[in-house]
Amino acid sequence: MTDFDVRATNLRAINSMTKYPSIPTYHALDPKNGGLTASVTTFGKTVIGTEKVDGTNSRIIVLPDGSYLLGSREELLYAKGDLIGNPSQGIVEALRPLADEVAQPQGDHIRIMYLELYGGKIGSAAKQYARHGEVGWRLFDVAIIDDYAEIMDWPSQRISGWREGGGQEFVAEDRLRYAAKVAGVELTPRLFAIEPEDLPTDIEKMALFLAEHAPATRVALGDTEPGRAEGIVLRTENRSTIAKARFQDYERTLKRRR
Repeated sequence: MTDFDVRATNLRAINSMTKYPSIPTYHALDPKNGGLTASVTTFGKTVIGTEKVDGTNSRIIVLPDGSYLLGSREELLYAKGDLIGNPSQGIVEALRPLADEVAQPQGDHIRIMYLELYGGKIGSAAKQYARHGEVGWRLFDVAIIDDYAEIMDWPSQRISGWREGGGQEFVAEDRLRYAAKVAGVELTPRLFAIEPEDLPTDIEKMALFLAEHAPATRVALGDTEPGRAEGIVLRTENRSTIAKARFQDYERTLKRRR
């Protein structure tokens, strides 16, 4: 039994240590003009491709005592038992019932479920997924933080550096699938699994690869005709290497070339 108390803890530190880290683009971005360069992310093992859903990054943060917090990509929005939650992007309204189901004490660690909330009126791409305002979510990662007590004593800059430097422990593909099954949620669509040498390194060929493997979204809601996918996330089975490839980056780069 843990003596963790969410009402007495450092919420600013928990917010920082549980934010989703930045993911690099498969072809590196040129900081001068935002275009893609010839430099690519190197994968040493089998590459799993998943659909990149264009919604809003959301967090269910399950705490050691079985309570939970809900957050957007940048801020905490709700704590279990609160009478009022921040209505930002509809995250609390959509995910609170799920959090009530999945938040159970599981040991002296913090467990974070990262979900993409999409459809409704969420962002400019909402119409690609929902015709009548439906909202959906897909799980795309789960992380475990065992040494949270130590990290909470760190200065904010050190916490953010730890996070962006790969300090969080993300579960591998098999455990991620199991977590989704236990929680009763679906993962972002799995599109393919290929060997690293079969992944295009040429920008134009990668654009064609995206069009072939993600011609339309696989997560359209209700009777909505599937719209445009945002792109593909590339990851190894143990998530030691991860990168994203977005249609807009390749289209912008090739347009400049022409």
